[in-house]
Amino acid sequence: MGHLGHLKAEYRDLLERLDKGQVGMPEPTHPHAREGWQEILEILFTPEEAALAAKMPLAPADLATISKRVGVPHEELGRRLDVMADKGIVMDLVSATTGKTKYMLSPPVVGFFEFSLMRAKDLIPKKRMAEALDAYTHGDVAFAKEVFGSDTVVGRAMVHENVLGEDQLPDVLDWERATAVIEGSEHLAVALCYCRHKAEHLGTRCDVPMETCLSANAGAEYIIRRGFGRRVERSEAMDILVEARENGLVQIADNVRNRPTYICNCCGCCCGQLQAINEYDLPAVNPSAFRAAPDLERCKGCSRCSRACPIGAITMAPERVSAQRKNDLEPRVDPDRCIGCGVCVGACGKNHAMHMERRPERPYVPASTVERSVRMALERGRLSEFIVDQSEARGSRFMTQVVRAICDLPATKRLLATEQVKSRFLRYATGNIADPKL
Repeated sequence: MGHLGHLKAEYRDLLERLDKGQVGMPEPTHPHAREGWQEILEILFTPEEAALAAKMPLAPADLATISKRVGVPHEELGRRLDVMADKGIVMDLVSATTGKTKYMLSPPVVGFFEFSLMRAKDLIPKKRMAEALDAYTHGDVAFAKEVFGSDTVVGRAMVHENVLGEDQLPDVLDWERATAVIEGSEHLAVALCYCRHKAEHLGTRCDVPMETCLSANAGAEYIIRRGFGRRVERSEAMDILVEARENGLVQIADNVRNRPTYICNCCGCCCGQLQAINEYDLPAVNPSAFRAAPDLERCKGCSRCSRACPIGAITMAPERVSAQRKNDLEPRVDPDRCIGCGVCVGACGKNHAMHMERRPERPYVPASTVERSVRMALERGRLSEFIVDQSEARGSRFMTQVVRAICDLPATKRLLATEQVKSRFLRYATGNIADPKL
């Protein structure tokens, strides 16, 4: 990967457009990371595609709306967007009720970073793309901070259900169970793990299966239609979950309670989210409602739990034993770092010296994609631009959901939202809805 010179105006415009969304592509300061940043754009987008993408809505819109916005006739626009959708840089979403198609610009994550390496066939130079992604995401902290540096992140850990006690299971909500997500989905798909596929091209892939990324509902429909993965039945999806747990993988889902669109099965060595925790100490994954807890009376000091933990939340500490020259070792769990995946319990095995316990307070999970988007935009100082851009395409129903999501925020964030948007209507709405007397 060589120096690529100055960035063309089309790509600058595209970056400005991406920066108005939930997740942008900030320019890194390290020279090698900057080369990767530039090369990602030039691999995925031709200058003409970048110019078109820079004018695309960040919310789903129909061809007529986009045609008017970008000044390209319907037929030509449809052809161009179809090519871009094949590369994953534009998403085409088909309504299950009307059959009509809407288009939107894909974000970097979850979006065109993943789509670039989720399919086996070569629409782009895969090794070159893998090297560029690695340089950008690991050569500088800028992108990691953009994605994971705020309270609301894109993914949440799901505890391995098989390591919970019988007395704990009745208290586990459906959206906390990977099996319930699978059982409740109308459509399911599986795709290559983007992270492991990237690692394979870099020569650093681990030995767990590659085809482990599950998509559900609208996400599955898109993955299947665009050839990023294949359709699976519930039974095969369940088998993938079980095999992932046996392989000590972390199950990370869409960070929403209602209709999540994916469940990834992640390893600490390849997964970008887990690497952000390990490399940059960022809270990249919303933890489950559980955390690991050792039973020191049963513990043999074998360190299996510590070695299996994908984020280094368990350390083995020396413990003095009376009348013995050598120390014993016992596990210490960092409760703030633990994401509550349950991998350590599975690794402990027959000793039963590690278990999962409920956290004192369940971590907050946004109810819907709209609420998560509002929170992410607010935390990144982009709420006003987010509302203007999205409401243009989605209309009054979307605005109602946005107002409701803002009203459900804690008081300090609600105030921040009204300051960012500077809307009399929003001040009035949040004041009234937030007041239980009204």
